[in-house]
Amino acid sequence: MLQNLRKLQLSETQRQGMRAAGRFNSQLMDHIRGYIQAGISTGEIDRLVHEYTLAHKHTPATLGYLGYTKSCCTSVNDVICHGIPGDYVLKDGDIINVDITSIVEGWHGDQSETFLIGNVSEKARAVTQCAFDSMHRAIGALTPGCPVSIIGENVVAESDKYGFTVVREYVGHGLGRRFHQYPNVPHFPDRKSRQDYLLPGMCFTVEPMINAGSRFTKPDTTDNWTVRTRDGSLSAQFEHTILMTEKGPEILTTCANGPKAGHRF
Repeated sequence: MLQNLRKLQLSETQRQGMRAAGRFNSQLMDHIRGYIQAGISTGEIDRLVHEYTLAHKHTPATLGYLGYTKSCCTSVNDVICHGIPGDYVLKDGDIINVDITSIVEGWHGDQSETFLIGNVSEKARAVTQCAFDSMHRAIGALTPGCPVSIIGENVVAESDKYGFTVVREYVGHGLGRRFHQYPNVPHFPDRKSRQDYLLPGMCFTVEPMINAGSRFTKPDTTDNWTVRTRDGSLSAQFEHTILMTEKGPEILTTCANGPKAGHRF
């Protein structure tokens, strides 16, 4: 098992490739940040992502991936993940997760943020805060060589404080020259995650999806991608790409203008 994990350890040159991908992806997030407000359609957000990425001669990783037709994912209110940009216009009180992944010289940078649109409910603010705090608590607990399960243990502990639930069907993942690779990174501790380890040189995502109601999911019948909460409750998510170094976790997708650990929404 360790032998398979060691194959994922990047050299310093390869790590620089991942840093460059993460750096561009965070610049892209900062580029679209000011546009995400009431009155913009999710399709317009996608256009901004697409045009900025191509203008910098990079590639939107989601476009054409397994048949996906857009350059980002936009998940509004009860949509947990993989929402397809379209005609929906954001309105006061919405929350929206924007998930972007860029390919830069063959390397992937991947991140997402949940945005509050105008005057949101206290429940919307709380579930967004929980998703953000869960992600940073998990990242902060990581050490070189630790089991993957440390992530799930910390996400569940944080979500329990809020009385919210953690989605289990959709998880984080290894990242590099491939969009999704070994190991899977569940946001709850399970047997397999206790047997996988995060060695220096490995890249992966931490991306907890937190539901304000039950943890259960359902696919939207209108397409093959959109996933909603089964009970119609709100869902929020944050995601960073992480490089495990010999000294500890390094966040590769920190935005200059985005929220940092400790931020209050």
